[in-house]
Amino acid sequence: MIEVLFGESEAASMKAAKTKVILGHVSGPTSVWKSGKKTPPERPFTGWVEGTVEEVICLGFMLDIGNIKEAVDSQYRKHLIYSMYAQNQYGKNPEIDEELKLTGEVYTNELLRLRKYLEDGEIIRIWYSDAPYFRCGFYSLCQMLKNYKNEIHVVKLPEYVVRKTSVISYRNWGEVSAEEFAGFLSYERILTKEEVGIYALLWAELTEDNSPLRAVINGRITGVQEDFHDFLIWKKLTYKPVKEARLIGDILGNFQIGMGDWWFAKRIEYFIQQDKIKVLEDSENKYARVICRADGRE
Repeated sequence: MIEVLFGESEAASMKAAKTKVILGHVSGPTSVWKSGKKTPPERPFTGWVEGTVEEVICLGFMLDIGNIKEAVDSQYRKHLIYSMYAQNQYGKNPEIDEELKLTGEVYTNELLRLRKYLEDGEIIRIWYSDAPYFRCGFYSLCQMLKNYKNEIHVVKLPEYVVRKTSVISYRNWGEVSAEEFAGFLSYERILTKEEVGIYALLWAELTEDNSPLRAVINGRITGVQEDFHDFLIWKKLTYKPVKEARLIGDILGNFQIGMGDWWFAKRIEYFIQQDKIKVLEDSENKYARVICRADGRE
């Protein structure tokens, strides 16, 4: 069974789940409510996912952002991926920088591996959620899958899971630890050819729209403008000094929108250049900067 995921963290956990390696039992930002109080989540071991690490495919193309009329293996997409990952660099380590520049190429090679598996008739299992980058990756993949006759399985991340007296809420597969993955196989189902066609059509519509950003609105992935999530920055940023990393953490912790920290770092940098956010203490590491609202902003 070939496992397909759309993010580095998720793919790494899946590889661990298929190599019988148990990671920490309490980690990650998963929200848990127990007896009315927030407590660390339990991470029960639910079994191994059968197979090997070679059967895990990561298609981390970040298709929820940018021009999607450009091919996923285009230089445009590779540069966009690099620009997102490179934001939290400081000190500019040449080796790390070169590795980041190759990230887009790595995903292109992963796509080629997937095509080879499809041509060999392998069964494909896609793990997706309502996070925009997962939905976009899934729909885009369906556009390719409509040309194949392979059996396609999907596992959609549920909104929450009840464990004993706890209710655990997930935003994306990145919040699921390796030892938990097998427990979600009960949600697995076979995707029909009709469904593949519908999702491929939805991707074609998004491509035609080609908005700068894509977000899930009322359960549907929709093209929006770059400033769509900016109001969340202004809800949390005040005239009181705060580290950029803390601000982004507050946004991600309070609003379950499925966007990465790199997107908000990009928008904060934009507002700094527009003199709408003031840097009080600069740093080579952008996330370590101390910032606040600039004077005059209402």
